[in-house]
Amino acid sequence: MKSTTYAYLGPAGTFTEAALRQIANESDVLVPYSNVTAALDAVRSGAAEKVLVPIENSVEGVVSRTLDELALGTPLVVTAETTIPVSFSLMILPENIGKPITKIATHPHAESQCRSYVAKNYPQAEIIEMSSTATAAKGLKDGNYDAAIASKIAATTYGLKTLDSDIGDNSGAVTRFVVAQKPGATPEPTGNDRTSLVAFIGTDHAGALLEILTEFAKNDVNLTFIQSRPTGRELGDYHFIIDAEGHIADPKVAAAIDGVRKICEDIRFLGSYPRVGKSN
Repeated sequence: MKSTTYAYLGPAGTFTEAALRQIANESDVLVPYSNVTAALDAVRSGAAEKVLVPIENSVEGVVSRTLDELALGTPLVVTAETTIPVSFSLMILPENIGKPITKIATHPHAESQCRSYVAKNYPQAEIIEMSSTATAAKGLKDGNYDAAIASKIAATTYGLKTLDSDIGDNSGAVTRFVVAQKPGATPEPTGNDRTSLVAFIGTDHAGALLEILTEFAKNDVNLTFIQSRPTGRELGDYHFIIDAEGHIADPKVAAAIDGVRKICEDIRFLGSYPRVGKSN
């Protein structure tokens, strides 16, 4: 079996790595990158064939950098998605069992999802913000803090002792990830697909968003996600990232997108790909 080189948001031990291991083959090469932009650029440069990055969390909402890179960066298309339950653990160095915990390191999103646990069990602890939960786990060896909040895979990766598991305030938290690659063939329709695109309105005017939504509504296409983001060109200049049920090969979806194309200054097709979860 031919191996595929995947870039992913690292370092090793992130939730992104755990999600990637759900879909990658044993022969595939998984290469961590320090941030979303670097991971996506690995595909753009040819250093990797595919990339997996987080796009939204059921508690924290969208991952802005991923949306902005897909909308405004050198074009890539989404060819697959996957989800993973987000479960946090409190971990320490094995040799520090029994020692007091006065400083806890983690990513800000993880901290916000574990506030009740920390307030109840370590009310005096200082929270140290890190670039990722895996970075927090990996950095325990440096001795600058006593514990880290990270994923189960991070404890395994870095040989840490887990003091407590499933410490998140919301036990149903889920993160969605997307696989992106250079533009090419679109996956065949499966009957349970998602189509993603970016709509650039151009000169903003009253009712612009309603006009876009109407194109989907009149073609009986359900939207599963819509998010406005600034283009960066000037204050008040926005574009919309849209996810719709169905495949670009479906006549209704194609008609809706064609209608949006006539309304907008430009659109960017981000892909049609199998949807995880709910069937149409």
